[in-house]
Amino acid sequence: MLDMIEALEASLTEALPDSGQLKLEDARRLTGPGLLWTYPGAVLDILYQGFASEQILKLWRKQARRLLNAVGWEQEQITSRTYEGGLNLAISAPMDLLYSAVIVAQTAWHLVAAELLNHPARNFDQLVRELKSIIEAEANPALIALLNAAELHNVDALCDDDDLSLGHGKGSLSWPISELPAPGDIAWEALHDIPVGLITGTNGKTTTTRLCFAIARAAGMTAGLTSTDFVRVGDDILDYGDYSGPGGARMLLRDPRLEIAYLEVARGGILRRGLPLKRARAALVSNVAADHLGQFGVNTVPELASTKFSVHRTLRDDGVLILNADDEYVLVEAQRIQATIWWFSLNPESAQIRASVSRGAPCAWLEADSLIFFDGQNQTAVINISEIPITMSGAARYNISNALGALSMSRAMGLGYSAIRNGLAGFKNDPKDNPGRCNEYSINGARVFVDFAHNPHSIDAVVQAMSEIPARKRFLLLSHAGDRSDQDIRDVTASALELKPDYLVAAELIDYLRGREPGDIPRRIEGEGIDRGLRPAQIIRSDSPSSGVAAILDKLQTGDLALLLVLSEREKIFTMLDQAQADSRCD
Repeated sequence: MLDMIEALEASLTEALPDSGQLKLEDARRLTGPGLLWTYPGAVLDILYQGFASEQILKLWRKQARRLLNAVGWEQEQITSRTYEGGLNLAISAPMDLLYSAVIVAQTAWHLVAAELLNHPARNFDQLVRELKSIIEAEANPALIALLNAAELHNVDALCDDDDLSLGHGKGSLSWPISELPAPGDIAWEALHDIPVGLITGTNGKTTTTRLCFAIARAAGMTAGLTSTDFVRVGDDILDYGDYSGPGGARMLLRDPRLEIAYLEVARGGILRRGLPLKRARAALVSNVAADHLGQFGVNTVPELASTKFSVHRTLRDDGVLILNADDEYVLVEAQRIQATIWWFSLNPESAQIRASVSRGAPCAWLEADSLIFFDGQNQTAVINISEIPITMSGAARYNISNALGALSMSRAMGLGYSAIRNGLAGFKNDPKDNPGRCNEYSINGARVFVDFAHNPHSIDAVVQAMSEIPARKRFLLLSHAGDRSDQDIRDVTASALELKPDYLVAAELIDYLRGREPGDIPRRIEGEGIDRGLRPAQIIRSDSPSSGVAAILDKLQTGDLALLLVLSEREKIFTMLDQAQADSRCD
């Protein structure tokens, strides 16, 4: 089948001349709900110039429908999305025919482009015959039968190239795609879904996911999570790596020990493949800020907000969408969607909180240093922020917000106040509970913090918290990857320099130059520091983050504070700090 697809793709390319006006940038499968809609299928990313978008879309609707009808997909849907200079064009397709869907969409685009460029297209009837051969080779009727049966039994189905699973965790069974049973041979009474929560946002999603995991464990449940760092069930790490996409979700939700799950959901997974399920109990959006723009047609922060809000399409009928009322982009995007919303806020007088209480809708807020939860009838003071280590006695306002989100998520998942209090109180700012998120070390009487913050929004939050801590002298370690724009580097550096450091260490990321010359980024960091009032003697260049950390440790004295914004050599730096802290205690 793949050989047939490759041959047809090549013929489509050869049949049209190269054009600077129209470019098929990408073509990919959609396996679940995403930015465009809830259906599986295929999406194309198109770049264009010299044509009106409506002219292209009119032809797309015409040719896609013509082709879908011709291959026997009369019930499938067509959609599109316009962005500056480009289009997302999509068709829906049966779940067993997603590779076929991609080539059907590409063929439809071939017909569109040929008409726009006034160039002969390949013969339509021959194209249809080739597409039908590809569809026949990929079809898996046994898979469709099981997916339909799972729908009838109200059980979630997770499907990929290799396996199908029905139900989640303790209530799941899995089979190889090539060895599927008949629906009548399955003990459906043994299958069920478990509570699943999805957590997304530009910043805070990893910490919130880990907080929710800690609360579920405090409730005595076998909990699991996916994240940008690993997939975990209980004390076991199933695998390390960035598992914030649907692959990590399937790995987790197929573990037979699992009783409750939290999925960290990143922008890339939503846009590349879509979300993995349609029966989540809750979903949370922590915030939206500029980060990773310019991919898959998401070029602005409002477009990124729409992408993040795709999580609402995964909710079951009684599911809950949990939103941060303190974020301007969240407030705007919430007006565009239909969902049952629970708001949380640092401000008890927030319009969303007051409206929720007035109409009897659950919500959460900070009041008089306590986290308050309103269940629709009664208000409960759940825990004081002084008892939550990651809030740093209230200095880390962003972690109070994360705690409010975790409180709301936990209530939506059916967990009680005792577990919530114990989970929040037991979760620490250390590399064991929350690696890379404001981890604190005590070295030679100085306080040293490690954080992986890398965009202005997250750095602003960390720097604000650090600025609340008295210090004799302040040290800052900063670096950037080379694929950031010059403006991005200036913006991130400016945010970090709000710490008002006495010493700035500009570190090279030699493995992340990504096209820049060695020394270019440290020089730009240094220049921004000079422009903002630092003297050359206050700036230290280092050839790596670890050598920069060593330079800081050599200068630290009692009463100092160091903020290390670490983007690489993380394990090496943690080892250095562990050893320095141990040596300090011995002294």
